[in-house]
Amino acid sequence: MLNFVYHNPVKVVFGRGTIAKLANLVKTDQKIMMTYGGGGSIRQNGVYDQTIDALKGHSVVEFGGIEPNPRYEICMEAVEKAKTERVNFLLAVGGGSVLDATKFIAAAIRYEGKDPWDIVGKRAPVKSAVPLGCVMTLPATGSEMNSIAVISRESTREKLPFSSRHIYPQFSIIDPETTYSLPERQVANGIVDTFVHVVEQYLTYDVNTPLQDRQAEAILLTLIEEAPKVLKDPKNYDVRANLAWCATQGLNGLIACGVPQDWSTHMIGHELTALHGLDHGQSLAVLLPAVLHHQRKEKGTKLLQYGRRVWKTEGLGHDETINAAITRTIDFFKSVGMHTRLSDYNITPSHSREIANRFEQRGVKLGEHQAIGKPEIEEILALCA
Repeated sequence: MLNFVYHNPVKVVFGRGTIAKLANLVKTDQKIMMTYGGGGSIRQNGVYDQTIDALKGHSVVEFGGIEPNPRYEICMEAVEKAKTERVNFLLAVGGGSVLDATKFIAAAIRYEGKDPWDIVGKRAPVKSAVPLGCVMTLPATGSEMNSIAVISRESTREKLPFSSRHIYPQFSIIDPETTYSLPERQVANGIVDTFVHVVEQYLTYDVNTPLQDRQAEAILLTLIEEAPKVLKDPKNYDVRANLAWCATQGLNGLIACGVPQDWSTHMIGHELTALHGLDHGQSLAVLLPAVLHHQRKEKGTKLLQYGRRVWKTEGLGHDETINAAITRTIDFFKSVGMHTRLSDYNITPSHSREIANRFEQRGVKLGEHQAIGKPEIEEILALCA
């Protein structure tokens, strides 16, 4: 097991009717900016009204219109409004994109440099941030219990992550009932995103971490069990609760303790989103099987374990077990309605070269061994063409 430090300060408030608890989670002397998306879903499903009712007696200004893969340009509009209104608390109401944007807004408000994009593009240190909390309505990113955010910039067609201990939410409200009205496409994206989050921390190389491995496998097995149920019965509270908790556990840092991590699928996937507009979950469903196949030698021990423990591929040889594990992963993604080939999105090999070039220009190599560079990225993209 590798050395690690684990600290997670987020207070999770989970279950039915928990939005009402906002009244006691935010102090009445705090001026709140409530951030949310532009699709109108929180008004249609009652979350907006529940939130406003819970915040009676509080001073609230609103900033709507945050889209999936939140853009730096929109975030900066929110920063200016927050400064003008002298906001001192941010409340994200929505999915991971709204919360990621809000994390960036919280850091950018107090950023002392000239260009807040440097927080993302140049990894400029975040020295402080406006406190924030969230009401999570789409289980997927795990952003409700971590210090990570991913922001896009339209002018440079980039989608990049950043992290800081200052952007942990103070609290996260997770009411599974708020997810009943999610479109099937968003449900599928969330399941795949959670699944791949876990795999990025689990399918690397063995450092003798049986507890972390079994924790990761438990999340994967739960997703596999619950996915068909949620598609068949979208208003099953227990299923929604299990999926929501899987998403939170998938990226709150716990299964990452003491293990090497990959994240190449996510980083290449961010380029597919930035350049071609794929949903985040769609990009991951395309890329993960190709990454696993390309890295089958480096990940061999863990892939065998994954096949046998998660997909129950007993009685097969080494190569057959790995092949079966990858095939069943593809089948699982397809079972929730996801495509697994770039051609399904009209993305050609010429587009793949552009993606690989972007990593070379940044001087970035990917994977748990930092050994996936431009040639390897081109090979991975060719495998999922």
